Amino acid sequence: MYDFHYAETAMTTWAVLRQTWTAVNKVAEVKLAKVGLTPEKAAVLWACRDYMGTLTPAEISRLVFRENQTIAGLLNRMEKEGLVKRIPKRKGRPFTEVKITEKGRKLTDPGIEVLKKVIRGLVADVSPEEQEVLQATLRKLRNRMLDELHMEIKKPPAYDPEKPIPLSW
Repeated sequence: MYDFHYAETAMTTWAVLRQTWTAVNKVAEVKLAKVGLTPEKAAVLWACRDYMGTLTPAEISRLVFRENQTIAGLLNRMEKEGLVKRIPKRKGRPFTEVKITEKGRKLTDPGIEVLKKVIRGLVADVSPEEQEVLQATLRKLRNRMLDELHMEIKKPPAYDPEKPIPLSW
């Protein structure tokens, strides 16, 4: 792999950001494959297990930052594998709900353990203060691009906007 250093700083930032995300995602793919998951499936199962509100395909799309049609295809595959089930719209519920199955629940814990190790490994040499600076910088970049897309970031409705989102670590 090359360490790009362009004459224009913005292009170098782009290259390093893209390489970092690609490398992190590839590490997660390789490690999750050992427990029979992909990063996308692990994210959906984690959401199904821990999300505090009613989980719909649209909410999963927002939680994992993927297009609705991508989530629909992923849910189709996961349902065929017996990891989740979709409960169709019914009286008093104007939306389809997504629920984790017992098979999905059994894969969730090992998948989350893998993700926790990847996440902790990613930031192992970065101090909490440096992480806060990095988060602030990435938020600026993310928000600028979301402005271009006419999208906004907000906490999921099931969570208190004034408090950090609890994790089952």
